Amino acid sequence: MNKLTKLIREDMKPALGVTEPGAIAFAVASAKAHVQGEIKRVRVSLNSGMYKNAYTCGIPNSTRFGNLYAAALGAAAADAGRGLESLAEITPEDDERAARLADGGAVEVVMDHIGSDITIDAEVETEEGCCTVHIRDSHTNIVSIEKNGIQIYEGADGQPDAENIADRYAGGEDAAGGDIPLIHQYSLNDILEYVRDVPEEEIDFIRDAFAMNMELLEEGMASERTVITKSLLKENGGSVISSDALRTAQLLCNGVIEARVLGLGRPAMSITGSGAHGIIATMPLLAWYKTEGCQGSRFGRQAESRCNTADESVLLRAAALSFLITMYIKEYSGRLSAFCGCGIAAGTGMACGLALMRGADASAVGRVIQNMASGLTGMICDGGNHGCAMKGIVAVDAAFRAADLAMDGVCIGNIHGINGRTPEDTMRHMGMIASPGMVETEKTIVEIMEQK
Repeated sequence: MNKLTKLIREDMKPALGVTEPGAIAFAVASAKAHVQGEIKRVRVSLNSGMYKNAYTCGIPNSTRFGNLYAAALGAAAADAGRGLESLAEITPEDDERAARLADGGAVEVVMDHIGSDITIDAEVETEEGCCTVHIRDSHTNIVSIEKNGIQIYEGADGQPDAENIADRYAGGEDAAGGDIPLIHQYSLNDILEYVRDVPEEEIDFIRDAFAMNMELLEEGMASERTVITKSLLKENGGSVISSDALRTAQLLCNGVIEARVLGLGRPAMSITGSGAHGIIATMPLLAWYKTEGCQGSRFGRQAESRCNTADESVLLRAAALSFLITMYIKEYSGRLSAFCGCGIAAGTGMACGLALMRGADASAVGRVIQNMASGLTGMICDGGNHGCAMKGIVAVDAAFRAADLAMDGVCIGNIHGINGRTPEDTMRHMGMIASPGMVETEKTIVEIMEQK
């Protein structure tokens, strides 16, 4: 199996609801599993990105929102064995039991530092003991556990993300001796060569992302809680799939995002630890495939002449490219930061996938990246919340426009703004805007949220 295939396969995971509440519940449930007796106190410390992202987002199978209730559910009923789907079996009785813990002052969630690297420290104290679980680098990667002041586990061996984290940094060091992420050891040309040549059966697993996200869309369309979805459905003529690629993409993408952030009871397929990233990276591609295929009916000249087949291989290869470009930018920005990685990183990946489906060569894909960097970079992340669907709408519009222009040979030149001399430089600059560029922005966003 190609290293890039393995990278995608290990990063692509189901996530129920917004990833951060699931991770908080997983951490607390993991600590609770080591101590018996009635819960006296739960304390969770988070980096700013974790704290902000879960602050007002919906929780699966709960009527409540945010960090505090995610932690309470972790203590009351979450199943740590299910990882990011730890809240999948929550009942109304569990929800009320967790609310009593939170409302009674037994649960505390704090932000302990500003930073884009994931950190979760979850402590559960009961009548019979105390246990603390420490998570680093990804949402379920437990690096140590202490029980009653004694360390009972150290290292990532056996944890769900341990091998994934090692593989992400396999095989390279920079000039200062630091690890180079695996994805950064490939050029855009290398990635495109992989996408075009990889056997279809090797990336067939990507179909699961489309199927899972479509099931979540169906859940959202049936829910009384969704409002953006119903508006997008109306705009699309009342059809899930219409003859309009952009309107179909808006519905498929942002209907799924709305269902996810409201905490409806089906998982999304995540990439780089985020369900919304996984949704944006895939669903507009499915919309284009369903409405336009590779006929080039109203797109740039290259589409008509270069794209000769509408089979699913095209869709899978476009999604693989979308995932890899998303990863490329996210490894610079950090997994959780003050910029909207869903719109910027996944939106850029998706725009590149759109161009590939329309027959883009390497130069055209590079133009897409420059157009997206010039237009969308700087969109803030103010947590996982209902507003994510609005950001997704902007990202889909920007991606379709960036691809349109690129396919007609138009882009913002590398002399302008943050665009680099190469596509790789441009993606690095996009990530740098988030980290270190938006550290103070992160602080301000959290302060605004707390003041409300």
